[in-house]
Amino acid sequence: MRLPRLPLSGLPVPGLDRMPFVSSPSPADTNRRVLVTGGASGLGLALATAFLERGDRVMVADLAATDDRPDSLPADARYVRLDVRSEEEWQAARAEVEQTWGGLDVLVNNAGIAQGGRIEYLTEEDWRLITDINLLGVARGCRTFVPMLKAQGRGHLVNTASLAGLVHPPTMASYTAVKAAVVAISETLRWELEPFGVDVSVLCPSFFRTNLASSLNSSDPAASGFASKLIDRSERGADEIAAEVMTGLDAKRFLILPDPDARKAYRGKRFMPAAYAKTMLGMGQKFARATGGS
Repeated sequence: MRLPRLPLSGLPVPGLDRMPFVSSPSPADTNRRVLVTGGASGLGLALATAFLERGDRVMVADLAATDDRPDSLPADARYVRLDVRSEEEWQAARAEVEQTWGGLDVLVNNAGIAQGGRIEYLTEEDWRLITDINLLGVARGCRTFVPMLKAQGRGHLVNTASLAGLVHPPTMASYTAVKAAVVAISETLRWELEPFGVDVSVLCPSFFRTNLASSLNSSDPAASGFASKLIDRSERGADEIAAEVMTGLDAKRFLILPDPDARKAYRGKRFMPAAYAKTMLGMGQKFARATGGS
């Protein structure tokens, strides 16, 4: 998401300074075995491509049948069918990884859907769907592969959340709730798995140009239209976000804020709470006016 500019340019925050849109190969850390869920489009595809370009071995998981490999995938990427809602398909993906590579170095839990809506418009089914995919999908992935990573004594869990997991604007209650939970799961696992040599990172980008708008699920058309505009108007695309993510992964950062808007918004909430609250109230009032106060 993008917030109006806040006067933060003179505020030094270690680890949150702007990183360049570059990803330099690390010779000591190539040829990794990488599984990317939701990897046939959007950020997942950009990340899969970035890993391949660095010399890693990549298996993409998505909803198409295994024998109906998506045309979007790079030729040297492997493919497996995986609906992250299915425990059986997670186990099948693990079996495929073990048979193909004998282990895994990086799991990228990226599959997800977008959703927006005022609280009175969101149905119980809306909440169930986004929780099952965006939250429990991550939990299932971690539960499936953590035993393998712990047994190896190494590995990296990478969970895609969103700036919405840290900054919570109006009309996005279900989306912010599950993304905040992904951040929380990731932090817990950071401390839980460090003794076993397993690293954890959580990705929190703001809105960027992607096909996520096409998957936007909402029982509140006014709110979904607002979110679609933020996605479509972004100055950055998935490839740019992926390049900065790779830089963050090289540094083994836990919290990766891969674009300037995300870093500014997070700084604003942490260090200028009054300005942050004023901005959020303004967003709520603007939306209320646009929808006639309904």
